Amino acid sequence: MPDVKHFDLNIDKILDNWDLSHAVRELIANAVDESMLTRTDPPTVFLDENGWWHIRDYGRGLRYQDLIQSENDEKLSHPLAIGKFGIGLKDALATFERQRARVLIRSRHGDIGLSRVTKHSFEDLVTLHAAVAQPSIPNLTGTDCCVFGVSAQDMHTAKAMFLCFAGTQPLESTRFGEVYQRSSEAAYIYINGMKVAEEPNFLFSYNITSLNASIKKALNRERQNLGRTAYSDRVRSILLASTNPAIAQWLAADLEGFSRGNAHDELGWLDVQQHAVRTLNASKRVLFVSPDQIVARPDLIDSARSSGYSVVAIPANLSEKIRGSSDVQGAPVADLHAFVRQQNESFQFVWVSPDQLLPQERSVWRYHGRILDLVGGRPAVVRDLRISETMCADPYAPDSAGLWDSANGRIIIKRSQLRSLPEFAGTLLHELLHAKYGVADVSRDFESRLTELAGSLASRLLA
Repeated sequence: MPDVKHFDLNIDKILDNWDLSHAVRELIANAVDESMLTRTDPPTVFLDENGWWHIRDYGRGLRYQDLIQSENDEKLSHPLAIGKFGIGLKDALATFERQRARVLIRSRHGDIGLSRVTKHSFEDLVTLHAAVAQPSIPNLTGTDCCVFGVSAQDMHTAKAMFLCFAGTQPLESTRFGEVYQRSSEAAYIYINGMKVAEEPNFLFSYNITSLNASIKKALNRERQNLGRTAYSDRVRSILLASTNPAIAQWLAADLEGFSRGNAHDELGWLDVQQHAVRTLNASKRVLFVSPDQIVARPDLIDSARSSGYSVVAIPANLSEKIRGSSDVQGAPVADLHAFVRQQNESFQFVWVSPDQLLPQERSVWRYHGRILDLVGGRPAVVRDLRISETMCADPYAPDSAGLWDSANGRIIIKRSQLRSLPEFAGTLLHELLHAKYGVADVSRDFESRLTELAGSLASRLLA
């Protein structure tokens, strides 16, 4: 009979709502912490041929003295340790005993099991003790926690609480924590790799590695089902510290559903919205517009797309916030106002007077008066009609054949349009409609005016 010493676990209150998966979770948490603290191989979990589950780490080996202290100074001082209080292991052992599961913890320091014996000096009190025996494997590396009577589902549930068994890589790591792609069912909140909450309407999952006072206060003995108020500030900090364009792209795409009320909850934070815009703007040629701007200026939206911009719809209040701001690299954020300014500045004109035209060009140009008559003569707002050798200098933008310059009251025709009368007449009539009626391209008003003009010209030809 091996010499067995009994060590009183001194558990005053058993967590009656814990099931076996919670107890297994504590064993895994200890193994994960040990591998991290000792920089040894990650823990392994396996089922042997006799039906015992093994949770094995490769660290220093558990001693019965580790069950004495209520706080672990080493874990308390390490920012990435999951466990801070030794009581978690005691709770796990008590749960195994209550659920009639067998447990044996083996290390080179000894074998630890469970028994109910009388309390020292109080023979009328029977309490739960750790039964400590000589090591059955004296040269064992690390700790082998063996449990019998735990189902595969309980083990699966426990392992699912840890990132190290998820097999996923973070989308980005920041000084506050990591961003992960969410599962198909829900997003998860982890603290130092252990799941503490689920978020059905979060866009990403998060692993918080820098704990603030709110989280430390909220972390209870059970370490699960934390309220959002405990960790929301850290989630925001993680997102605001992110620089991955892919994360910004997902956030920006999600913004398009904000006005319809189906965006994810992270998009409720205006500073996160702004950060997504600033990061995305630095990564690609993108134009941010409000839904009202899309309706009011389809011509500019079409022009932006033709110029190689990806158009992203954002809420109106965010559109106001980003006006005149810079992205994460210091470049101006491209909103519709900036795009119009850039478009106007991109035009560079080399003026050509009529007497500089070639004979064929002059023969086309002389029809400009008769073309003006087709719309009732030169509109009062048109003070000048000019020809330019060049138009838009932006290499990304499609070159313009003509331009109504409302600021200077002039219609500008690109010289190449004088190659033929149909090209010249079409371009001039197009710009005359803009000038006379103040309507924008790709709009219902412009189409209506164009239809009226086509009908008027057809009636003259057919009459």
